[in-house]
Amino acid sequence: MSTIADVAREAGVSKATASRALTGSTQVSADARRRVHEAARRLGYTPSTSAVSLATGRTRNVGVVMPHVNRWFFAEVLEGIQQALLERGLDLTLYDADPGSETRRRVFDEFLTRKRFDGLIAVGLEPAESELETLLSLSRPVVSIIGTERTTSVVTLDDAHAAALATAHLVSLGHRRIAFLGGTAATLWPHVESARYEGYEREMRESGLSDHISRTPAELTMSAGYAAAVDLLSDPSQRPTGLVAACDEVAIGAIIAARRLGILVPSDLSVIGIDDHENAEMFALTTLRQIPREQGATAVELLMRHIEDPTAEPTSVIIRPRLVVRNSTSTPTGSSSAAVRDAAWS
Repeated sequence: MSTIADVAREAGVSKATASRALTGSTQVSADARRRVHEAARRLGYTPSTSAVSLATGRTRNVGVVMPHVNRWFFAEVLEGIQQALLERGLDLTLYDADPGSETRRRVFDEFLTRKRFDGLIAVGLEPAESELETLLSLSRPVVSIIGTERTTSVVTLDDAHAAALATAHLVSLGHRRIAFLGGTAATLWPHVESARYEGYEREMRESGLSDHISRTPAELTMSAGYAAAVDLLSDPSQRPTGLVAACDEVAIGAIIAARRLGILVPSDLSVIGIDDHENAEMFALTTLRQIPREQGATAVELLMRHIEDPTAEPTSVIIRPRLVVRNSTSTPTGSSSAAVRDAAWS
């Protein structure tokens, strides 16, 4: 039976380095961690979970809480988290906390308080005050993906900047009647939607288009985007020539609505989204790209730092989106060509 000494010798590192690599320590280079894990696989060496827990006082398990597991963004984030944890030889416990459900209440009131993890990654929760207090009372490191909390480290998209870039892209094409589609009064992610609308509104004002600022509410789903766009686009006298959608799913819903109303995209209506959803390419959607898998991996890296050093100060990692120009945006009909910014504009 292989031992940690055999793994260390095979990987060309010290026993201490091999042990740290196999326990997920951040004090090991990525190359050394890779060589140690490859050596362990070749030798069939698996460290005893109970032995490691006794030696380190850790469970080698990370908890992940998210409101949905079957929607694109969350599924992508989860894959990024899982891959990063597997590379460190760590386990994952997933809690699906559907907003307003009995399951969510039990997750926060019962399951999380059992502390069967070394740290927690909260994805897109926008937790109520009592829920945040629960997370902070666990005496375990917490990292958020999507959020504004200063009490935890956070990985988040610069939402206002993303919407401002989206709006500026339409302005640069010559559009003036540009509407914002998406966001509701009672929403799961209030700061995300408000930040994206604020970015749109700010860019419209700075472009001298204050009189054309308008917002049509819609939940951040394809079907809600479709329904809201049907109402918005049905009146030719009020119809915008450009739409900034709060997310790609809303944008795709708007494109489908436009097509069913006989409105040509992009010659009659330009549509731009935010996310670079898995279906964005299929609909030739111009969008602002974020990469959720990278956000998941970054959150794991932050969490490991806090596990290694519980006194480390919270860190904010702000993701800057990139403009991806496809075929859902163009100059408005009857307008002369305008200068278009680089497709990699960020």
